[in-house]
Amino acid sequence: MEDGALWLTLNRPHVFNALSGEMAADIARLTEEATARNDVRVVVLTGTGPAFSTGADISGENAHENFDVRAVDAANRIIRAIVNLDKPVVAAVNGVAAGVGCSAALAADIVVASSSASFLLAFARIGLMPDGGATATVAASIGRARAMRMALLAEPLTAQEAYDAGLVTHVASDEEFPALVAELVRRLASGPPLAFAASKKAINAATLGALEAALERERTGQTVLLRTSDVAEGMRAFTERRRPEFRGE
Repeated sequence: MEDGALWLTLNRPHVFNALSGEMAADIARLTEEATARNDVRVVVLTGTGPAFSTGADISGENAHENFDVRAVDAANRIIRAIVNLDKPVVAAVNGVAAGVGCSAALAADIVVASSSASFLLAFARIGLMPDGGATATVAASIGRARAMRMALLAEPLTAQEAYDAGLVTHVASDEEFPALVAELVRRLASGPPLAFAASKKAINAATLGALEAALERERTGQTVLLRTSDVAEGMRAFTERRRPEFRGE
């Protein structure tokens, strides 16, 4: 906690800040609790090391046997907490944001990217579909065509490409990134909280009215996909660092 800002820092750099179940629950809980905290004027989500977050932790042998819809529920809880919070949420994206890490960043109100950051909906690489509301937030920000490209081809966008496409609000060199984040957080923490709350609610209502339905569609879709042989193959291939062989089964 610092000068009205609640900093939530993802700190598992050895696995590129992949989200464990405990970490995901803590992020959601602390964001939800910020609603009732008068000392919190803005929430900041950032990472340590070379990554913002590479998404759900699917490392280890037989990950497909331990990874289930509970991970989707945890991701959805984070997204709902960020969007529903009546205070600004800043994503300070210090490095790669992939999978649900990307989804969480893009749910924030202000998204600041360092020049070395990148944004990747990597779900298709392991036989899954985007979740964390990304099917709604990405399309709302950059349109159907680019959303399809990110979802189907799992191609990363550089920080500058993400900014040019309208996916993030700010981009800065790695050297200037901390100062820019600090200045934006200061401005938000000292700004008019009631006006910010009303503005956030109105803009989200106008642009993300389909978010709740998207979260439910994603949950249903992932539940089905998680039972497939393709996902088991995708996760094994990820662990073994090889190209998966999908068979549509």
